[in-house]
Amino acid sequence: MSIRQAKIEDFDRIEDIFQDAIRFMRKNGNLVQWKDSEKLFFDIKNDISNGNFYVYEDLGEIKAGFCFSIGEDPTYVRIYDGSWLNDKPYGVIHRIAVATFRKGIASECIRWCFDRFPNIKIDTHSDNIFMQKLIDKCGFSYCGLIKKEDGSDRLAYQKTK
Repeated sequence: MSIRQAKIEDFDRIEDIFQDAIRFMRKNGNLVQWKDSEKLFFDIKNDISNGNFYVYEDLGEIKAGFCFSIGEDPTYVRIYDGSWLNDKPYGVIHRIAVATFRKGIASECIRWCFDRFPNIKIDTHSDNIFMQKLIDKCGFSYCGLIKKEDGSDRLAYQKTK
């Protein structure tokens, strides 16, 4: 297993993984997250171009993809109904999906990010119960709500050493 920066040539496989994740979410009650798949895939292409999108490979096959960046995220500037654990520089994980919901891979991706930067923020939709459980399992603390660019709320979490 290895994690590496994604290349634009990886996009078709990444898109397949995210389409499967969207179908899984819809089947399990998360009807609105990533509803605008055109914007999602536009953002992923930008993440790849900016060097902030990574893929998890096993035996040469891409099994997961995620965005990881270090630095201030505009959607995290204000937090409601709570507060961040600290005001130190942080890394951010966005847009994570795993092929056919394979156990353990998402945790490995999050651990990889935390090994690179020991202060991480992440958010998820209130309907994404699977992601909430993963975030909790990975040792994040719930901090409050943030607002996305479209005005919708997300549950916000942070983990620090």
